[in-house]
Amino acid sequence: MPATTEPFLDQLNSNSEGNLKPKVGALITLISIFFFWGFVAASNDILIPVFKKALNLSQFQSQLISFAFYVAYTVGSILYFVISSLLKKDILNAIGYRNGLALGLVISAIGTLLFIPASNNASFVLLISGLFIVGLGFSLQQIAANPLAIQMGDPSKGNIRLSLAGGINNVGTTIGPVIVSFAIFGGLSSGETALNLEAVKTPYLILGAAFLLAAVVFKLSNVPDHIGDQKEKKEVSIIQTLQYPQVMLGMLAIFLYVGVEVATASNLPEFMKQKLGTPENAVAPYVSLFWASLMIGRWTSAAGVFNLSEQLKSLMGILLPFVAFGIFLLVNFIAGSDIQSFYPYLGIVIILIIADKLSKGNPASQLLIYSFLGIIALIIGIFSSGMISVFAFISVGLFCSTLWPCIFTLAITGLGEKTNTASSLLIMMIMGGGFISTAQGALASDQFLGIQHSYWVGVLCFMYLAFFAYRMKDLQKIESSKDDL
Repeated sequence: MPATTEPFLDQLNSNSEGNLKPKVGALITLISIFFFWGFVAASNDILIPVFKKALNLSQFQSQLISFAFYVAYTVGSILYFVISSLLKKDILNAIGYRNGLALGLVISAIGTLLFIPASNNASFVLLISGLFIVGLGFSLQQIAANPLAIQMGDPSKGNIRLSLAGGINNVGTTIGPVIVSFAIFGGLSSGETALNLEAVKTPYLILGAAFLLAAVVFKLSNVPDHIGDQKEKKEVSIIQTLQYPQVMLGMLAIFLYVGVEVATASNLPEFMKQKLGTPENAVAPYVSLFWASLMIGRWTSAAGVFNLSEQLKSLMGILLPFVAFGIFLLVNFIAGSDIQSFYPYLGIVIILIIADKLSKGNPASQLLIYSFLGIIALIIGIFSSGMISVFAFISVGLFCSTLWPCIFTLAITGLGEKTNTASSLLIMMIMGGGFISTAQGALASDQFLGIQHSYWVGVLCFMYLAFFAYRMKDLQKIESSKDDL
């Protein structure tokens, strides 16, 4: 085993507080940006069936909405590498993390402007172009925000802080589909068949204004501007960073994790339309529940971030998921949905709580347990029918909930000055959301697997994630035995 694996385990098992000890306000300011990522990502799942119907797109073509948005992360990461190479210094180290976050928000705001001509002219090309630019801005934000959240305190608890940030992200994913659906379908008169695509621009222009406001807030905030010692640092190459085995394995894990998460949600409207006859204007609550499931799971895990007694932490781990589920119910009740049909889903939430307790907050253990539960959920969805299959597919959101912080934490811990490079490599792999969802959309054709059996794609993704978790646990055992010699 190469020596580069040693810092990984040393820092993962460390109990030190690390270099950054910001105020609580700084952490709250930082994780607020996660809300925007969630709002846009989940709202894409409403745009897919809307533009599919309005423009007579195939399921494969409609998935290009997800493809354009998530591939932007890859393009953004490549640009990050190129510009850093030209500067001969890491971009964020050169301009500072606050400026990086603000710049990313401005880029995303520019992308929302394309929703004006896209909706006015029912232009699919302009729509995906706008989402692409929004995604470019998000890529820079993600490269900065994720390692900051991990390093703002004890690195061994970085996955818990990312779960907390993810919980904020999923407030956005929960209300995003409801707001965008209301904006599009709220103006329809009874009996109309045409979709009011011009209404799409309103929520996105408001979101663009929020991006600009947030950019100003970050510029003036006390969010840390650098990670660690900022003495003169030598340039870190991609090749050097890829020598760490957790980085290579983690890149593929991020690709497949984002892939199964996005593909499950973005193909759900078509599944419900074909198998349950659910119209486009009635699918929003179910898309909202999928993304709320990530909030439920992340709030469950995030209980460990608070400085509380073990008994109180345990109690919070039980109460918070029900509070998160209550937020979902409240949002959809206000939107006029029949929330009683969602009550049986509480049984799956209880399974999640038990799984969280079994993992004991260990990122590798949690990743392994949740991956197996994700496989079981998808197989039940493939071979069942009616609301059982719908809830089974939606529950994938529960079991994807903390995989991002688990994978990200395992992949970058102990990298030191290589952290930003590894972070941008991982952010690049968010493109899996576009590739996997598009691949499933193609396989969903009746000529191939059909919409229900196309979810076998997700099973394969979870199988690798289980392998990655096992590999990381095995790596810990090897290094621990070497330390005992």
